[in-house]
Amino acid sequence: MTSTAAPGHRDRTHYLYVAVIVAVLAGVVVGLAAPGFAVELKPVGTGFVNLIKMMISPVIFCTIVLGIGSVTKAAKVGRVGGLALGYFLVMSTVALAIGLLVGNLLEPGSGLHLTQALAKAGHAQATAGHAQSTTDFLLGIIPTTLLSALTEGKVLQTLLVALLAGFALQAMGAAGAPVLRGIEHVQRLVFRVMSMIMWLAPVGAFGAIAAVVGATGTAALKSLAVIMIGFYLTCLLFVVLVLGGLLRLVAGVSVFGLLRYLGREFLLILSTSSSESALPRLIAKMEHLGVSRPVVGITVPTGYSFNLDGTAIYLTMASIFISEALDKPMSLGQQLGLLVFMVIASKGAAGVTGAGLATLAGGLQSHKPELVDGVGLIVGIDRFMSEARALTNFAGNAVATVLIGHWTKELDRERMTEVLAGRLPFDETTLVDGGHGTVPEQAAAPALEKTG
Repeated sequence: MTSTAAPGHRDRTHYLYVAVIVAVLAGVVVGLAAPGFAVELKPVGTGFVNLIKMMISPVIFCTIVLGIGSVTKAAKVGRVGGLALGYFLVMSTVALAIGLLVGNLLEPGSGLHLTQALAKAGHAQATAGHAQSTTDFLLGIIPTTLLSALTEGKVLQTLLVALLAGFALQAMGAAGAPVLRGIEHVQRLVFRVMSMIMWLAPVGAFGAIAAVVGATGTAALKSLAVIMIGFYLTCLLFVVLVLGGLLRLVAGVSVFGLLRYLGREFLLILSTSSSESALPRLIAKMEHLGVSRPVVGITVPTGYSFNLDGTAIYLTMASIFISEALDKPMSLGQQLGLLVFMVIASKGAAGVTGAGLATLAGGLQSHKPELVDGVGLIVGIDRFMSEARALTNFAGNAVATVLIGHWTKELDRERMTEVLAGRLPFDETTLVDGGHGTVPEQAAAPALEKTG
C-alpha cells in the first residue's frame, strides 16, 4: 500500500539529504581549519545520535509485534526466524573468516609501536567494554520488568519482550486484533517522531564530523592508513562479491540495484556512523520493495543484533592488527579461538557508534588480556572505521531480508522489479502516514499463508 504524496513532501526530503552532504563537507572544513573549536562541537553530534537511539526500542517492538501478530500460525514465524538465524550464523562466520584472511595477508600492524598514552586509552576502552560471561550475557537478555526493556535501550531485551507480546497476541486470535490496531497507531506515532528528528540530521552530521576531524586531523591517520584502506576494501569486496554474488545466484537480483534503491539510507548512516539511524527507513523500504510484513518484521530487527557482518570483519582484522603492533602475533589456533569468542561478544552491539571498539576491547580483555593495551592504537580512527562497519551491517541486513523473502516465497518479484527499475518510487510520506504495509486486524494473514 502506497499513499499519494504531494510533490512538496518529496522535494523537502530531497533537500534534507542534500543538506546532510553539505553539512559533512562543512564539518571536514571546520575540523581542519579550527580544530579547537571543532572538538567542542562533539556534543552536537552525540545529541543527534542519542535522539536516534531513543527511538530504536519502540521501532523494534512495534515492528516485531506487528510482524508476528499478522501471521495466524506460529510455525510460520518459527520457520522465518529459524531460517534468518541460520543465515545470520553462516554469514557472520564467513565475514569473520574473511577478516582473518585479509588481516593475515596485509599484516597491517607490523612496524608500529605502542606509546604509554595509547596504552592508557586501551585500558579505558577495556574498562568500558568489559566482556561478560556467557551466563551474564544470557541473563542480561531478561529485562527487570516488561516495560523496562523499552526504556533502557537494550536491543536484545526489546527483542525478547516483542517476541513474547507478538506470540501472545497471535494466540489471542480475533481478541488480539484491537491491540494490534493500537500498536499500529503507536508505530505511526513513532515514525512521525522519527521523521521530525531526521530534520536535525544535517546539524548532527556537521557536529560529529567536525569533532572527529578536529580531534584527529590528518597526521594521526597516516600511520594507520593501511588498516583503514584494507578494512574499507574488505567490506566493499564482501558486499559486492559475497553478498552480491549470493543475491544474484539465489534471487536473481542485482546488488547494485538494491544499493542504489537504499542510497539515502547509506548517506544517513555515513553521517551518523550508526546503521540504527536508518532502521525505520529500511523496514519501510523493504515492505515497499515487495517483501511481506512478517518477513520484514522478523528479519530486519533480528538482523540488527545477530547479522553484523561489518562488525565481524572489523573485530578480526583489528585483533590481528593489535597483536602484530605489540609484536605478539597470534597463532592460527589463538586466532580461531578469539574468532569464536568475538561471535558471541558482538551480539547485541547493533551498530551503535563506538560499540565495535568496546566489544573489541572487552573481548581482548577476557580472551587475551596482554593485547588490551593495543586497543589505544586504533582509538583515533575507530570513528572512521565505524562508517564502514555500519554501512556493511546495513547492506548485509538488506540483502538478508530479500533472500529470506525469496526462500519463504513471500517476495513480490513483479513489484520488486518495478521498484528497483525506478518505475514505482518509494513514497517518503509512508514513514509518517503509516502507509507501509499496514495490516488492519489480520486481513493479510490468509494471503500470506497461501504463499508460504
